[in-house]
Amino acid sequence: MRHLTPALAAALLTLAAASAARAEEGMWTFDNFPIARANATLGTNIDQAWLDRVRLSSVKFGGCSAGLVSGEGLVMTNNHCVATCVANLSTQAVNYAETGFAPRSREEELKCPGGTAEILTDIADVTERMHAAGAGLEGQAFTRARDAEAGRIEQEACGGDAGRRCQVVSLYRGGQFKLYTYKKYSDVRLAFAPEDRAATFGGDLDNFSFPRFAIDAAFIRLYENDAPAATPTHFVWNADKPVEGSPVFVSGSPGATQRLLTIDQLMTIRDVVLPMDQLLASELRGRLIRFSEESEENAFIAMDPIVGLENTYKRGRGRMAALIDADFMRMKADGEADFRGRYASGSSTSGADPWGELAAVQPIARELYPAMALLEGGTGMGTTPVAGGSQLFLWARTLVRGAQERAKPSAERLPEYADSRLSGVQSGLFAERPVYPGLEQVRMEWWLSKTREWLTVDHPSVRGLLGRESPEQLSARLVEGTTLADPAVRRALWEGGLAAVEASQDPLIRYLLSIQDETRAIRSDWEEKVQAPTDRASEALAAARFQAYGSAVYPDATGTLRLTYGKIEGSDVPGQRWGPFTTFDGLWDRATGAPPFDVAPRLLAARERIDGATVMNMTLSSDTIGGSSGSPVVNAAGEILGANFDSTVLTQRNAYGYDVRVNRSVIVTTGAVTAALRDVYGMERLVQELGVR
Repeated sequence: MRHLTPALAAALLTLAAASAARAEEGMWTFDNFPIARANATLGTNIDQAWLDRVRLSSVKFGGCSAGLVSGEGLVMTNNHCVATCVANLSTQAVNYAETGFAPRSREEELKCPGGTAEILTDIADVTERMHAAGAGLEGQAFTRARDAEAGRIEQEACGGDAGRRCQVVSLYRGGQFKLYTYKKYSDVRLAFAPEDRAATFGGDLDNFSFPRFAIDAAFIRLYENDAPAATPTHFVWNADKPVEGSPVFVSGSPGATQRLLTIDQLMTIRDVVLPMDQLLASELRGRLIRFSEESEENAFIAMDPIVGLENTYKRGRGRMAALIDADFMRMKADGEADFRGRYASGSSTSGADPWGELAAVQPIARELYPAMALLEGGTGMGTTPVAGGSQLFLWARTLVRGAQERAKPSAERLPEYADSRLSGVQSGLFAERPVYPGLEQVRMEWWLSKTREWLTVDHPSVRGLLGRESPEQLSARLVEGTTLADPAVRRALWEGGLAAVEASQDPLIRYLLSIQDETRAIRSDWEEKVQAPTDRASEALAAARFQAYGSAVYPDATGTLRLTYGKIEGSDVPGQRWGPFTTFDGLWDRATGAPPFDVAPRLLAARERIDGATVMNMTLSSDTIGGSSGSPVVNAAGEILGANFDSTVLTQRNAYGYDVRVNRSVIVTTGAVTAALRDVYGMERLVQELGVR
């Protein structure tokens, strides 16, 4: 069915019930995947063994997803998912973003600084322990008790095993808690990446749109003990031409959805969070563009950050469009009304009103959000980067807070510094990454000036943040004087603990020490007045949702592994009418020779060697969101057909609800990747490793 009544669409958006007319909805966990429903919808015959193979072949890589494609640790993801690795390995003289990275042998594959990859090996239910930890507590005591219990569970399960990571995951906004155990790879090497021009043809103009003509694919390799990892469970490569209407599955780690939020919570996002984030992102983008125009070196330095900001801004634009769409919001409201009606008719409501409790939190959240977002981050609501994303600042904060927190028992620390999470902190802190002082100063200066502007000059935190210096003076002094770009300095401070940090004369360390009272107070205020009451009311709503709709409800995405499904199909709604495929012939036709529609030189030179009918990109009806980038697209035989790399602007409403009319995921096909490897970049050794027929 293509068209829905408002009432039924509301049920789809809010409840993700099993009776949904378009059963593609839902980012399902692997321990609650609706096998029978998927098989009935798609005409497939998958089983639990199939699910296990897909899970063990799926990889989490940074903030992206990926898939194992050989028995020797070879993994396919998106080119934009390795962009930071490429930037860290490049110099202005040897810029792999411009030339592509096509090593002739495995020995030439280069380690991604700080790169880690993980495979989910086990899921265990720890709901009872987590709920018991917070029982009878309120405010920050509730939050800290649950954080401490999560740390204990993680430490008990993984201890100091550097080859594993354990994470307590909150599902259904506190309705369930699961312990996810991962096999962790800390040696990740770049095995292939095309030129950016090949992966981002059309640039920002084509981003979040279709038709697309992008080879947004790359390969990394997992290593153990300085040798390629043995990975016998992996996807089988299938480079055959895809067929419209075919059933497909997408396995990845979608970042975050907010479909279970109440209307009152969504109004806070619409009225406060998104407008602030969009304004700030647009100004930071402008400053980085100005910086990039000052020299060729600056253009090289700012390229990757600008692309990331443009992506964030356009995603926010699509989400705002959903929250001001009267029909969409009416469907959300109707769905909430149905849920509240069922809740009120239940026999065990005890007079509680979780909707009212969440409504009461919203004025406080609206007031505290700007300070929390700018000075601390971690709200789970917005995208404004603390310190403008300055790497030097973030390292300094990790060193200062890490030293202060490690002086306490693990259960009393901020959760990110619990014993169970320290190995991950150290991995990021000790990584050898290039640091560009000019870019660092632009980021920090922007952050200081915007914090002063949004919180006002007279805000106590602003006075502590700036003292008597201007944003320009302070950022210049801190960046010019710090030595934290040197990984040996960072390691010495970390290993020296609190005594070494407090004795340090590094200006950035001194600065972070000086602002801890203000920033920690803001975080405590948020946890006490917003996070804790929100978590408690959300937990009550989750219990009510299970009672009202049973187990056929999927949780919001949380950056953890999920499986979605759908079909290969195009779109036929105003603003996006197209078939499901694009080809290399379409690329040649679309190319103008002028940026951003100029074809990458190596790709253009191979035109006569490539079959023009080869499908480059395709669209699916599967349910995806940011973080799904790189997700393997597989068929019922467990064969990989491509990798998710984008969606459309209209699909950005997916954060708040699945809309069957407009949701489309954009995929780079294995056929396009095979053609690129074989006919463009001469990577025959990878083609053979993939077992291409």
